[in-house]
Amino acid sequence: MTELPTPPAEALAHSEKLAALIRDEIAAHAGWIPFVRYMELALYAPGLGYYTAGARKLGREGDFTTAPEMTPLFGQTLAQQAAEVLDSGFDQILEIGAGSGALAAALLTELERLERLPRAYYILEVSPDLRERERDLLALQVPHLLERVIWLNRLPTLYQGLIIANEVLDAMPAHLVRSGAAGPEEAGVSLQDQAFAWAWRPTDAHLRCAADALQLPHSYRTEIQLQACAFVSTLAQTMARGVILLIDYGFPAHEYYHPQRSEGTLMCHYRHRAHADPFFLPGLQDITSHIDFSAVARAAQVAGLELLGYAGQAQFLINCGITDIMLRTPPENAAAYLPQAAAAQQLLSPAEMGELFKVIAFGKDYAAALIGFASGDRRASL
Repeated sequence: MTELPTPPAEALAHSEKLAALIRDEIAAHAGWIPFVRYMELALYAPGLGYYTAGARKLGREGDFTTAPEMTPLFGQTLAQQAAEVLDSGFDQILEIGAGSGALAAALLTELERLERLPRAYYILEVSPDLRERERDLLALQVPHLLERVIWLNRLPTLYQGLIIANEVLDAMPAHLVRSGAAGPEEAGVSLQDQAFAWAWRPTDAHLRCAADALQLPHSYRTEIQLQACAFVSTLAQTMARGVILLIDYGFPAHEYYHPQRSEGTLMCHYRHRAHADPFFLPGLQDITSHIDFSAVARAAQVAGLELLGYAGQAQFLINCGITDIMLRTPPENAAAYLPQAAAAQQLLSPAEMGELFKVIAFGKDYAAALIGFASGDRRASL
């Protein structure tokens, strides 16, 4: 951990406040809390968690960079799919977890160019800091469209339209389990000299059922994303009619639980450095896990959604016409074209985001095919 930069004193004091809160919670629960609860507090404790406090998270000054932050190409290309859905008789978009607002700005700009602007663009954002950043960026980039943007505090009911969530599922608290000699065990957090430490216990009945279904080899450690699956089920209940697009990094089950991933996929991000210690400076770093898209698809279908498509990000963006959008900037204009081409390479390359990131689509009362899955649809792999 010595290679990670030291935060300023104010940030260290903030982290210690959150650590004290977590220590109190551990003490109140007989010296042990499940890791999923630790992750929830580290990310979402009111006023102190990573996503609910004021630290800058996205972009060069933050801890990681998402595709919309990297280039407007991502949002412009996604807008082609959004326009197709809107053409099916819808007039609203709901973005969940809009980050800095970069995706919303790019989508609205492109939809305006296509003359397919939605009547309303809703944003559901749990972070007060990010909500403020979203409003500022949209006011700067699309001030004439700001009146269409509405921030929500909760999911709507009987929603009809398009729902988009980019890198939302991976930030939901996950259970950590391992296969022990006497059955599956759940990772928890205890205290050793006031420092956080791993402590394993037998799973409860609900988690044991989910772990047993995976048939993991002995000593295999992995994540089970019950909250992410429950969230998808909630989206199904929210939606009366329309399409849900989820974009995130992960794998289908047969790849997720591959022997090479015997230590799981839990990862932390701090100042653009990735590491595996979730106990490092709680509240100052992101904690994520890759997504089991097979489990997500199963939860969605049980909740009444139809699986409309599943593809790698590169294939999805190519289907939606990213190469044509790139050519709006003449290659002869090297100063403008070369940075755009470099960003597109990151979005599309199998060695970058192109294959690790996936796009999965669900629908309710929606019969039309989606252009993003016109070729390379891998639903069968789930």
